[in-house]
Amino acid sequence: MIGIAPSSPRRTELGLIVLAVLVTTGAYVLASLGKTASLPANVGPFLIVIVGLLAVAHIALRRLAPAADGVLLPVAGLLNGIGYVFIARLNKDLAGLQAMWTAVGVAAFIATLAIVRRPRDLERYRYTFALIGVGLLLMPLAPGIGRTVNGARLWVRVGPMTFQPGELAKIVLAIFFASYLVEKRALLSRKNLPEGARSMLARARYFGPILLAWGASLVVLVAEKDLGSSLLFFGLFVTMLWVATGWVLYLAAGAGLFGVGAAMSFAAFAHVKERIDVWIDPWSRQSTQGFQILQALFGMGTGGLAGTGLGLGDPQRIPAAETDLIFAAIGEELGLLGTVAILVAFLTTVGVGLRIAVRARSEFEQLLAVGLTTVIGLQAFLIIGGVTRLLPLTGVTLPFVSYGGSSLVANYILLALLLRISDSSAKATA
Repeated sequence: MIGIAPSSPRRTELGLIVLAVLVTTGAYVLASLGKTASLPANVGPFLIVIVGLLAVAHIALRRLAPAADGVLLPVAGLLNGIGYVFIARLNKDLAGLQAMWTAVGVAAFIATLAIVRRPRDLERYRYTFALIGVGLLLMPLAPGIGRTVNGARLWVRVGPMTFQPGELAKIVLAIFFASYLVEKRALLSRKNLPEGARSMLARARYFGPILLAWGASLVVLVAEKDLGSSLLFFGLFVTMLWVATGWVLYLAAGAGLFGVGAAMSFAAFAHVKERIDVWIDPWSRQSTQGFQILQALFGMGTGGLAGTGLGLGDPQRIPAAETDLIFAAIGEELGLLGTVAILVAFLTTVGVGLRIAVRARSEFEQLLAVGLTTVIGLQAFLIIGGVTRLLPLTGVTLPFVSYGGSSLVANYILLALLLRISDSSAKATA
């Protein structure tokens, strides 16, 4: 079979990277002109850093994964760049840190490509990944190092460094889920459904994994007071279980369990009840809990179709605009067109990720690609849905866009794994 020449996706990638650099640099200059009516003094160093990091990542792919997809890296670079422009617009101190974390993320991206040469090798360490994943999830609960920020206990502080281990846990658990479901796919599939007098007892094993995942998500919700991560991990497992078995009943069971868990949490936990109440009626709490989401809505409403213009809006009035609500800041200054562009970028990432899954040569690689893509897509859906009041605001970060070192590094590792699977599949069919 004739495969794609290794240089072909890299040529596509290089052209798209040049376009992403032009868009990001133009946005950076416009944001400064709108704010100070002068060109930014550091536009040269900014351009060098943006071009340099993407160039290094591109060269690494040429050497380490030459046949990998040529779209994912430029789209991630564009999202990262637009996010940086708005973080610099909102908080210059955080912009410097975000630039540093971008460099660390690109280094982690290259290291992942260098270390993981064959994705199937990860399958052999399924239970090691399970232990690491659970450990990362529970690490914020450890006395002495766990930290509570904005009511959620998600952070760990070791010496001068503070990070969010749950961001890495989502990748590690996706690897474990993929390996586990490949091993248990036949047992969990519909065609092996038992019949007869013993069927009710025997059927229990089919829903044991989903019940376990549901229980684990409730532990995260109760102990760490984090609705977003709880939804993300449960949604990840249910989606991968459905894809592995093709049995839609798992989706129905997952939705039912989610409904039960939501009702229980609403009745039992004040922080969950507060999130739901604010989602339903922020107007009666406009000066307290509803202030944040209402300012986000006012900002996006002010943006209209084309936005106020970069540097001409007032997104600083939105609390936590550089983290939880950066999508609202983009909506204010770039309008509906800008937010749709961000949505298209995420839809492109999800579409390419699923295409990689379809082309994968092994069941493990297929499920892992689905899991990694689900993490990106579901996380973006949760936070954008929260900002637009389609869902309760959960506080997860918008991948590659929001400020956050842990999130940025984890997403670059996730991207490297997807590209490694893509490269492996392309070489297998060449």
